[in-house]
Amino acid sequence: MADPRFFLNRGPLRLEEVCHHLGIPLPAGAPNNALIADLAPLESAGPAHLVFCVNKKSAQALARSSAGFAIISPTLEIAPRDGLIVLPISEPAAAFAALARVFYPEHEALRWDDEPISSAATIGEGAQIAPGAVIGPQVEIGECTNIGPNAVIGAGVMIGRKCIIGANVTITHTYIGDNVVVLPGAQIGQGGFGFSSSASGHAKIPQLGRVIVQDAVEIGACTTIDRGALGDTVVGEGTKIDNLVQIGHNCRIGRHCIIVAQVGMSGSCELGDFVIVGGQAGLADHVEIGDGARLAARSAVVPGKLPGGADYGGAPAIPVKEWRRQMAAFALLGRRQKRDES
Repeated sequence: MADPRFFLNRGPLRLEEVCHHLGIPLPAGAPNNALIADLAPLESAGPAHLVFCVNKKSAQALARSSAGFAIISPTLEIAPRDGLIVLPISEPAAAFAALARVFYPEHEALRWDDEPISSAATIGEGAQIAPGAVIGPQVEIGECTNIGPNAVIGAGVMIGRKCIIGANVTITHTYIGDNVVVLPGAQIGQGGFGFSSSASGHAKIPQLGRVIVQDAVEIGACTTIDRGALGDTVVGEGTKIDNLVQIGHNCRIGRHCIIVAQVGMSGSCELGDFVIVGGQAGLADHVEIGDGARLAARSAVVPGKLPGGADYGGAPAIPVKEWRRQMAAFALLGRRQKRDES
């Protein structure tokens, strides 16, 4: 369910229309005039919402969901449920992306006024807007917040009190709390790197989510935080992010984390509270890291879970003591080989 503050929904659509767009027949026994109000993620879908399932994990989530309509792979077994209409199609992700473009045809369009600072924006008392800044309509900026030169704040963005937004920062599709610092050149709320690939090429999946930045967060220079595909990308209270960090769509970062320069986080990663990620570490998609875990610099985390309260290093990341033993063993093998060659 996309936030109407940022996205215009052209629904509802009749089930018959949806099937026509997908190029599939109406499911047997389904009413052709049933209305689909919106697209939604599985965890928050209701009876008037359409979701999609591509694997067993999402099929299990669908069984617990209240979704009324689901696009699924024909090979996926779904437990029958009252009120659920299933639409089987060979490429569910591509079909869902196509429907997202029907519901939200202007999903990439940003609204701007003719004036640099929109008269429809709300600027709090004591806020300072530097020369060259552009403020879109329905933007809300809190008291004593400072917007730097050439910063661009897109329509509907909300920024709290006593924030510092540096020069050349771009913020769209985002809610920002109080006492947040965003250093120059950061890009927040841009569309995530999501594509549906087929023999005909790579089709962009509309990115209909938001970025939520909680209080007292610092975001480093030239860091990028992508908005969610359907849900939100979240940065928890008190988290500090260094320069040149990439945070993919739908990542959820806990409170008081430290993320050092040049870290790359793929989509849908989850970090608990007080997690420390060393410089140049890389996280694959759907990684889960527990509270208080620490990753050494240049670690590589593969999909799965790392329990909290422990230190990890290496590629793939393993408990740090084991990683050190491996490094010592490799060094010993190297010395032995050198002796043998001499």
